Amino acid sequence: MSDGLADFTLHPISFDELKGWKDDDPSSLFEVMDACRRQISGVKPYRTGSLGLTAEDLLSLLEKARDAGISDAMQARRFFEQNCRPFLIRKSDGMPGFVTAFYEPEIAVSAKPDDVYRFPFYRRPDDLIDLDDTNRPAGLDPYYAFGLSSKGSISAYPDRRAIDQGILSGRGLEIAWAKSKVDVFFVQVQGAARLRYPDGTMGRITYAAKAGHPFSAIGKLLIDRGEIDRSQISMQAIRAWLGAHPDQVDEVLWHNRSYIFFREAETAAATSGPIAAAKVPLLAGRSLAVDRLIHTFGFPFFIRSESLTHLDGGRGFARLMLALDTGSAIVGPARGDIFTGSGDDAGEQAGTVRNDADFAILIPNEAVGRFL
Repeated sequence: MSDGLADFTLHPISFDELKGWKDDDPSSLFEVMDACRRQISGVKPYRTGSLGLTAEDLLSLLEKARDAGISDAMQARRFFEQNCRPFLIRKSDGMPGFVTAFYEPEIAVSAKPDDVYRFPFYRRPDDLIDLDDTNRPAGLDPYYAFGLSSKGSISAYPDRRAIDQGILSGRGLEIAWAKSKVDVFFVQVQGAARLRYPDGTMGRITYAAKAGHPFSAIGKLLIDRGEIDRSQISMQAIRAWLGAHPDQVDEVLWHNRSYIFFREAETAAATSGPIAAAKVPLLAGRSLAVDRLIHTFGFPFFIRSESLTHLDGGRGFARLMLALDTGSAIVGPARGDIFTGSGDDAGEQAGTVRNDADFAILIPNEAVGRFL
């Protein structure tokens, strides 16, 4: 199967062949699945990825889950065994899948700038427009999903360097100001954050749009330069390097031309995860960001990684997860980003996840025939 980004096949297997399946407890997924059902049926169906699974394919499974009355791990596993068939995703290059992780940072901010709080989180500008094949200029790379609309013409939006140098200043787009440009950058990488104001009140921001430029990993840049050994790369290692080289921060951050804009999010359910691309709260340890060009939000994936042990007390990672988010760096059929939760502890967990993994997608019985 070719999706334009990677070649892969789906190989049907049994649940008995899913190593770790019998030890997993996916019962916590049912509340999130019902939130997906309400989104699909009452708001807007999820966009179909190139794999061809649709929101309609998923909806019958979600309706059955709503009525299943699941109360324990065994019942949860039996529900999926009775209603789905697992398919192992095999890449044509023979390479395994790969997982990283992300989290929701908590950042100290101010509602007004001063000598300490100088670096803004921006709302989506009104001249940033969505692009598709009907309005994308002929000379602009098809990758670009956003562009600049100005004086009747469309072009690429200013990149990170131009925005950092003030091209958006004075337009009233600032949500809040942080102390560190590096903090703003990493919130953009994560796609959401909790904002802690000096008076103790909390706010929340989540992804609204991006400038449109391709994501370029600064970790890879530092590896290629010989600044950090490939075996040692992590969010913590990158932050430490930036802290030790303040004179090179701009140069390194500007290597990633991509820039993320935010919107203010509800804070009433502060104990729940952020609402991401699938428009439902993320569940820590059970939510997966996937390549949305290939996969459709809401579908279950069983992810297994023997080398990823620090999330499960020394045991290999083997969990059923839901595809609920996406990201510029998440490209390919067997590429995922695990949501570890909110706050510093979740960040410590997420920052070192870079592991090979097996990906199996669970396809509802009604749609299985199209993939056999």
